[in-house]
Amino acid sequence: MTVVLKSAAFRAEREPSWRELEGLLDRVERWGLPSLAAGEVARLPALYRAALSSLSVARAISLDRNVLDYLETLSARAYLVVYGTRRHLRDALGDFFVRRFPGAVRAHRRELALAIALIAVGAGVGHALTAADAERFYAFVAPEMAQGRGPTSSTESLREVLYAPRDAAQLLKTFAMFLFQHNATIGLLAFAVGFAGGVPSALLLFTNGLVLGAFGALYRSRGLALDFWGWVLPHGVTELLAVALCGAAGLALGQAVLFPGREERLAGLARRGREAGVLAVGAVALFFAAALVEGLFRQLVHSVPVRYAVAAGTFLFWTVYLGRAGSRA
Repeated sequence: MTVVLKSAAFRAEREPSWRELEGLLDRVERWGLPSLAAGEVARLPALYRAALSSLSVARAISLDRNVLDYLETLSARAYLVVYGTRRHLRDALGDFFVRRFPGAVRAHRRELALAIALIAVGAGVGHALTAADAERFYAFVAPEMAQGRGPTSSTESLREVLYAPRDAAQLLKTFAMFLFQHNATIGLLAFAVGFAGGVPSALLLFTNGLVLGAFGALYRSRGLALDFWGWVLPHGVTELLAVALCGAAGLALGQAVLFPGREERLAGLARRGREAGVLAVGAVALFFAAALVEGLFRQLVHSVPVRYAVAAGTFLFWTVYLGRAGSRA
């Protein structure tokens, strides 16, 4: 005799366990796993497996679409509770910034030192060449980056850029976010192209240094060197560190490609990519902080000593944080 399992009978037999699972999931999602009693926690895996079994049968007997959607959603929610992370987002972020990120920076200190050196050498070359021939400024600095500044600009117009007040709220919405997006894109590009032996990453770092050096030479030629570096460094310490971190991540990828050691090249690249990716993620946070300073602080604070004091404090903070945070763990 053939037994036909009707849709109504199927639902009537299994729906109480679905509702029980749904109730437990609602409580966990709202109040966390500690809101359940020990017996309820023990029942979660059994109810989850029962829901998966119901979903499998429902697909086999072609139940209506609403029941299938309900069971698929219920199973997905239960999976996250049973097998998902037990840490709150706050705890995960705390672990990343207290332990993983500074630890990754220390683990890549040689690549970071090389990245900083490439930026510094580029800045030195850009400064020397532009000081020798002012027209070279245009070879190093794109028009969208120059924003009208150049050897033909008057000294007064160059000074106005350093001290012109702007509306803070508007800057927060537009200028700071633009800078964050632009700088983060450049930095992450330096990381992403590292698989090509690290050469493109090194060139991007050197090029960024050229731009910085060209601007430094331009303002120095007008007697505004002290003002210019006071304008750049409050946000530049953080921003250049973020660029260097992304470049260091790219150089680490290039090292994995060129010198795989005993590992297979693809396996080594994947492993170093995961490790270096921590640097890139942390650098995005630094880009965001630098954009806020660049878009707000330096437009509102015109005192040169205060600007240098903030730059020195920022440098000290990053040195101590990246050098010591999470070292005991």
